[in-house]
Amino acid sequence: MRRIWPFVLVGLLLFGAGARDAFDNWIVSAKLPVLLADTSVEMRDRDGQLLRAYTVDDGIWRLGARPDQVDQTYLKMLLVYEDKRFFQHDGVDLRAMLRAGWQALWSRAIVSGGSTLTMQVARLLENSGTGRWQGKLRQFRLALAIERKLSKQEILGLYLTHAPFGGNLEGIRAASLAWFDKEPSRLTPAEAALLVALPQNPNARRPDQAAAVARSARARVLRRAVKAGVLTDDDFFAALGESVPVKRHDFPRLAAHLTDRAASNKPDRQVHWLTIDKTLQSSLEKLAAQALLGLGERLSIAMVVADHATGEILASVGSASYGQGDHRQGFVDMSRARRSPGSTLKPLVYGLAFDRGLAHPETMINDRPVRFGTYAPQNFDGAFRGELRVSEALQQSLNLPVVLLVDEVGPANLLAAMRKAGTDPRLPNGQPGLAMALGGIGVTLEELVQLYVMQARGGVGVELNWRLDEEVVETQRVMSRSTAWHLGHILSGIAPPPGAPSNRLAFKTGTSYGHRDTWAIGYDGQHVAGVWIGRPDGTPVPGAFGAAVAAPVLFDMYQRIKPDLAPLGPPPPETILLSNAQLPDPLRKFRGRNAVFLAPADTVRVAFPPDGARLVRVGKGLTIKVKYGHKPYTILANGAPLMTGIRQQDIYLPLDEAGASIITVVDAVGQSDRVRVWLD
Repeated sequence: MRRIWPFVLVGLLLFGAGARDAFDNWIVSAKLPVLLADTSVEMRDRDGQLLRAYTVDDGIWRLGARPDQVDQTYLKMLLVYEDKRFFQHDGVDLRAMLRAGWQALWSRAIVSGGSTLTMQVARLLENSGTGRWQGKLRQFRLALAIERKLSKQEILGLYLTHAPFGGNLEGIRAASLAWFDKEPSRLTPAEAALLVALPQNPNARRPDQAAAVARSARARVLRRAVKAGVLTDDDFFAALGESVPVKRHDFPRLAAHLTDRAASNKPDRQVHWLTIDKTLQSSLEKLAAQALLGLGERLSIAMVVADHATGEILASVGSASYGQGDHRQGFVDMSRARRSPGSTLKPLVYGLAFDRGLAHPETMINDRPVRFGTYAPQNFDGAFRGELRVSEALQQSLNLPVVLLVDEVGPANLLAAMRKAGTDPRLPNGQPGLAMALGGIGVTLEELVQLYVMQARGGVGVELNWRLDEEVVETQRVMSRSTAWHLGHILSGIAPPPGAPSNRLAFKTGTSYGHRDTWAIGYDGQHVAGVWIGRPDGTPVPGAFGAAVAAPVLFDMYQRIKPDLAPLGPPPPETILLSNAQLPDPLRKFRGRNAVFLAPADTVRVAFPPDGARLVRVGKGLTIKVKYGHKPYTILANGAPLMTGIRQQDIYLPLDEAGASIITVVDAVGQSDRVRVWLD
């Protein structure tokens, strides 16, 4: 008999080894479910805060979560309540299963469960049931297989991502946002206990539908946490006093148009990091809705705020009613809609004129009727101001002076400057013309903000960007530093709207033809902000002006950006700071690019007869008419003095000889004019 025992022992060892290998093969051969299930695409702001999330294909909110993103008290309570030996077992807790089986036999009812968190993860990934023994066996096998493939932290992350929390909520982050309107990084004990209790019976314990059941389940978790030493008695009683949420919060949907663009621009990304500032974005979206109150149900609004040092867009509002089926057509992103900019391009025209030596802010310019072929522009009010400083003409947004300037600068050069600044303007007929200066071109709000970014940065722009991982890309130089400073100084002298702070914000308003679009763009030493208000379908808004409608909103925007403006800074050393009287003579008064070849506008003129006229003598002489100049006049006929000391403007000249004559008039300061005539 003794000789047999060694063989029996060897046989048992071989059998055990074979059974172990068979068991290992059974575990290894298990077909694992997909471990990387779809999670919601997330849009986060510059500080990592959630701006927006999208549901997965089946309409479920399922946000990815890691243990380090979750409140540690919650994790301790979860493990105490669901799986005390999570970090000790290999996926299956035999002690817990034996205890649960014994309690069920003794009580003839299920007293406690034996499932580990790993087994629950297996069930959640396969969406399998819990009641049938075949399902339990499958979870047993998958749990062991998962433990061999993933770390404990990865398994815990799967539970935190897939656990059900009622309705279409999956995962701790979706639940915390829906029930408590916050990320789960910091939870009260009461909040943590409710989130531990919900996955056990998520629909029966939904606090918005069964508050009493939810409170009871929460209390059981809290008692277990106190018993395990996770919470104190004081924590327990304080948590019992907290109410449970009675309704779900909406998931954030900030910067909706921009986030849609980001999602479609890079559809393979799961998390998008944007340059948006969540606090500012939320504040401006509320302002956008308030600004439209009382302005008609068909009006829309768009806003853009950028840091002009980096070009980062800090806030972008495409409309005030995204996703709403109203008359405002909130689905249209008006920050990218191409519209007429009205007078908002005028500063660029003046800047180009300054750099070309055509004008200076102190140069006098004549606001007078003017015609270019069939084009005869008018001021908005139909009035004329006569001579005034160029800076005043820009501040008053007069049309005629700017058209005179763009005629000198050249419409093609204006278009080229806009493109150098990084914009992509569109011409209605394909050819640049003088009307561009008054809004006869198509631009977007984003492009206008980019154009003013160039002015605010000293003449060199930067491309606007809204992804944190994008590099700063400067554009070409469009204007000199001194010219850019002059423009900021002039625009900061425009009177603010009634009731707005006198903070010397550099800004310009615009109203397109027919009152279809109203604009206001402004900047300080750090930010550029722009607002557009109008109808998405382009129909007129009678009586709407940029100064009255859009400008007050712009100043309200800056109160939300920061109440105290950043200064524009001192003028560059090369800036010419002179009065009109101190300027070089060609810059004292605007005369156009051919002024060097022309007599001054107030020089003496022979108004009659015209040069080359053939006349019949009246008696023995000829009457001429003289205008302008400085009296007294001297008259010469064919180079010889004829009359001196003449102070009247209608002058009778005694001319005895018929034939050709050259009549010359010289005034008191030496200016002269002459005409050639033929006398019969």
